Amino acid sequence: MKTSIRISALLSIIILLTSCFTGKKIAEANTVIIPLSDTVTIRDGSIIYGLPRTVITVFARMERTIEKPGPYARFASDLLGIDNAIQSESESWAIESVSVKANEELDPSEFFVIKSNTYFQSNVLALKKEGIILDLNPAIYYNNDNQIFGTGSETGWSRSFDLGSDEYFQVQRDTAYKRVAVDSSFIRIPYAVEKKKRLTVDQLAEKAAKRLMDLRDGKLLILTGEATVFPQNDAAINEINRIEKEYTELFTGKMLKETRTFSYQIVPDKKMAGNPVTLFRFSEITGPADALSKGGVPVTVDLTPELKTKSITFINKKQVEAEPKFDKLYYRVPDIVNIKIGINSEVLYNSRKLIYQFGELVQLPSNYIIGR
Repeated sequence: MKTSIRISALLSIIILLTSCFTGKKIAEANTVIIPLSDTVTIRDGSIIYGLPRTVITVFARMERTIEKPGPYARFASDLLGIDNAIQSESESWAIESVSVKANEELDPSEFFVIKSNTYFQSNVLALKKEGIILDLNPAIYYNNDNQIFGTGSETGWSRSFDLGSDEYFQVQRDTAYKRVAVDSSFIRIPYAVEKKKRLTVDQLAEKAAKRLMDLRDGKLLILTGEATVFPQNDAAINEINRIEKEYTELFTGKMLKETRTFSYQIVPDKKMAGNPVTLFRFSEITGPADALSKGGVPVTVDLTPELKTKSITFINKKQVEAEPKFDKLYYRVPDIVNIKIGINSEVLYNSRKLIYQFGELVQLPSNYIIGR
């Protein structure tokens, strides 16, 4: 009987201790948020999230101009009285405009792990498709601030000059004789010979100049109403203007223009503050070149943070790794940065952008709910 009582008492004590131990475990339920590293063990149910960083894309719109002399450039002054005709082929570049677009992407150096042995309830970690943490102001993701930058060029790059003549060869006729044996004697029989001779550049230029003058005379007769046949619309005048332009370019040359847009990306860093970074090098003769090339003048970008977040208590990651028991979410607040792009002393672009890398890390409660 005493043995039964002792066994019953022992079972009661075991059940009581088990209940206390389970209650203690439940009471110790917590959420741990630590930076991701090689020494961190990731268990089932853990959540990994990354902080955003800003990538700056610079779009430089440039115009390329090529001057090609006409085949009759040296006759422009004598036949048409044009003194400023293009005499040699040349190329030049000019920067028309510069624009900047800032995009967010995942920062590979800022990963955090959330470990929790309880139900984790928060919508702060609503992730974007890029895998970065959602901003505290979700409305910014509904603003469509897309900018389209296209490239275009004038038609006519591959077109060659039409020499503008109705004939390029002269036919010379001559009489030749051949000897034919008749009985015991020979007789000479004449026959016609035609030879083609290519016109010289001087002759072709003279023909083109005459045709150009005829076009101008015909257009003048139409405009003054002296023509025998008057066109019913402006199609005839437009066609005459087009042909006249082509004939004039045989003497003055062609100026071909092409517009191109080049893009350059940089990932800002706090070390860049106050230290201009070379985006690319630019030459008015050869155009844009790589930042490491020797030719041209450097086009630089200068990043100056306004230190709007300097008063925020920042997080020391070494302290976090030493004492990881924080029931807080780590978040990065972007800072306003003045972006100035210039070449020599000329400012091509000057504006302000939000850049995450120049901000500081802050903490939010792990159960923080956006919208409440």
